[in-house]
Amino acid sequence: MSTDTKTSLFDANYIDAYASRRGEPQWFVELRKKGLAEVENLPMPKAEKTRTIGWNFTTFDHETPSEPLTSTESLPQKVQQLIGKGDQSGNLLIHHNGNGVYSTLSEELKSKGVIFTDLKTAIQNHGELLEKFYFGKACSFSENQLTARNAALVNAGTFVYVPKNVSVDVPLQSVYWQENPTAGLINHVVLVAETGSSVTFVENYLSEDGEGSGVANVISEVYVGDNARVQYGAVDALAKNVTTYLNRRAYVGRDGKVEWALGQMNDGDTISETFTKLVGDGSVGDTKAVSIGRGEQKQNFTNYIQHIGKNTESNLLIHGVQREGANAIFNGITKIEHGGTKSNGDQTQRVLMLSDKARGDANPILLIDEDDVVAGHAASVGRIDPIQLFYLKSRGISEKEAERLVIHGFLAPVVTKLPVEGVKEQLIEVIEGKVK
Repeated sequence: MSTDTKTSLFDANYIDAYASRRGEPQWFVELRKKGLAEVENLPMPKAEKTRTIGWNFTTFDHETPSEPLTSTESLPQKVQQLIGKGDQSGNLLIHHNGNGVYSTLSEELKSKGVIFTDLKTAIQNHGELLEKFYFGKACSFSENQLTARNAALVNAGTFVYVPKNVSVDVPLQSVYWQENPTAGLINHVVLVAETGSSVTFVENYLSEDGEGSGVANVISEVYVGDNARVQYGAVDALAKNVTTYLNRRAYVGRDGKVEWALGQMNDGDTISETFTKLVGDGSVGDTKAVSIGRGEQKQNFTNYIQHIGKNTESNLLIHGVQREGANAIFNGITKIEHGGTKSNGDQTQRVLMLSDKARGDANPILLIDEDDVVAGHAASVGRIDPIQLFYLKSRGISEKEAERLVIHGFLAPVVTKLPVEGVKEQLIEVIEGKVK
């Protein structure tokens, strides 16, 4: 049963009491209060060409009790299907309505110094590491009103730390399952890959539809050390009644590489930003994402890659499908700063609209402040090819089934290139569920 705590009732006294119940150290309590103090003074995030007036980002149940799990067998079938082989690897976190309820990490990885735990535990046991080096460093809490709210009210999250020269050969998976339809998931992920290390991290977001509205406010901070590699996979599948704000950031050191593999399949109104900062010379950023909009859903996606170091490389590949009356904006920004010589940035965005009422806008942007570079973009927006449909229907395939096949074919060039096999398999299932 959820508590009757809405954001309009949250103040410094509530923050003190909430932090006390969680056993949080003073530095984190002060961080919460700083976020709370800045909320009213900051603007909402700018979602270019998307009207967000009336979207619910502020009213939700902040605390919803959950019971710890001793195994994953009692979970609903759809949650168990998401876990798949992740549970067998022994590296799994499950959050239920914002509460960490299940946690496993193999003894082998523990012996190597790998940390993989929920944020509440990390603040208690690894607070000095978080406070000094990582928490809030890649994404400033004073950036906008929603980042400040995240700082003040964070109730869930994951901390991943991979020491120097340690390779994690099996994926680490974190599942966020919202069963209360009016719950607020105020989530913060911190992933650190030290020099010469490597890790694959997969996160899943899913929720139950129901009466009332819920909120997801998610910030991810990814730190890729020199000569380190991070594969970051996500399948976002929150229900229609959940308004979502996603802010994923990566900071990449010399010769480091980050690969984003994103299945952006929420059914509710969504603002999503993925920002990769290529700071070190020779660093690489690769972003691959697919999405499907349906109903009257409105979404705004921004993928921003900033080249700072020399000889940096980026690739952005985005495919989106819009059905019924859905509306989505796809902003792709490649920025090469002065001094980023020999850098190479490429982006491709393609949007397929399946009805007269659907709309998708692809906006490729190149901002180049250096001469000795290579940069390019391609973008296309169009409707389904009637010849394709006619051909399929002439073979005895129904119009609905033909549309399903066209959608799978349109998204396949991105899905098949996703570097995380588990994300690829999960995403295909979610796509199938959305197009049936």
